[in-house]
Amino acid sequence: MKAKITLDTRRCKKDGSFPIVVEVRNKDKIRVSTPYSAIPENWEGTQFNKNESNFKRKNIILQDLFNRAERFLLDLDEKQKWISDKEMRIKLSAIISGCEPEDNRTMKFIDCLDEFISHKDKKGTCTVYTTTRNKITSFDPDCTFDTINKDWLMRFEQWMKESGMKINSYAIHLRNIRAVFNYAIDEEYTTLYPFRKFKIKKEETRKRSLTVGQLRTLRDYPCEEYQRKYRDIFMLMFYLIGINATDLFQAKKADVVNGRLEYKRDKTSKLYSIQIQPEAQAIIDRYAGSGEYLLDVMDEYKNYKDFLHRMNIGLQQIGEVRRKGRGGKKIRTPLFPELSSYWSRHTWATIAAGLDIPKDTISEALGHEHGSSTTSIYINFDQQKVDEANRKVIDFLQTNSA
Repeated sequence: MKAKITLDTRRCKKDGSFPIVVEVRNKDKIRVSTPYSAIPENWEGTQFNKNESNFKRKNIILQDLFNRAERFLLDLDEKQKWISDKEMRIKLSAIISGCEPEDNRTMKFIDCLDEFISHKDKKGTCTVYTTTRNKITSFDPDCTFDTINKDWLMRFEQWMKESGMKINSYAIHLRNIRAVFNYAIDEEYTTLYPFRKFKIKKEETRKRSLTVGQLRTLRDYPCEEYQRKYRDIFMLMFYLIGINATDLFQAKKADVVNGRLEYKRDKTSKLYSIQIQPEAQAIIDRYAGSGEYLLDVMDEYKNYKDFLHRMNIGLQQIGEVRRKGRGGKKIRTPLFPELSSYWSRHTWATIAAGLDIPKDTISEALGHEHGSSTTSIYINFDQQKVDEANRKVIDFLQTNSA
């Protein structure tokens, strides 16, 4: 068992630097923060380079921290003693900080959050929890399971509110904190649970769906040239039952089997199969990728999120355009100024519900559980019902002019 000092590039601080951590592989990878952070330009392998101010002094201190961790691991090896990840983190945190905690409850909440994040595989999930980490670090970096009580949560909530965040935005961070508490209880780091007395607020979101008439208007609108692809991709998402942008743009040609798009949904890892209707196939053919990807988005962009960002802006600008003044400045009257790719999913579900398609079928089509989570395991849901539901929704769009 060996330790190493490394730059933790999973999370970036506001000043552009990354935490420097002592990393140990026990059962899982364990990272314990040191007092330092560095920008990549000032870091070489395991130490600061000459670009860092006082680099010699900082490197000596880091080497001392590393030596302490190595001596501890060597002692474990010599005694042929194995300890759990939980105990390893506590011991290393104490060794690096230079003090022994009285008990597990003195563990910083941030350290437990880091451990929690390290168990997550999905990059998006890690990013969400890292954002929560940054919020906590700005508000109270030394908080522990003892200090995070109802009063602390109320003050943290008010602090986020005063920073301009909306209810549903700061509710995400509070739910993330609750998830870490649940993890800590399971790992026996704490028995405290402040959420018994603190309720996380939520706000009903505004409608994010188009009527069938509005969708027809969007589909047939004489867009500007640069907007056509964005509009067409939106329609493709609708024809594919509101498929998530991540799943669509990362889909491969090999994922199309017998006229069906078959993939594992990124968000839930659930296997998914969508029959490609003729309307969807026409758009896929129009924007076919030149390589392995189904669409050409990944031919043009290294990161599909850059395309998605432009797409959402383009969708929101579709509408009447007139020129004003000598420079010909464009004055826009958007049809749907809040439209985004995600509306395709809500729109499909809303139209399906209006056609009296059963809730179980809609849930299955959207990749949700239908019925209880227990009984749904034993139900081999008839995929034909979903195919027929999608065809019914598309046919209603094609024939209805309301």
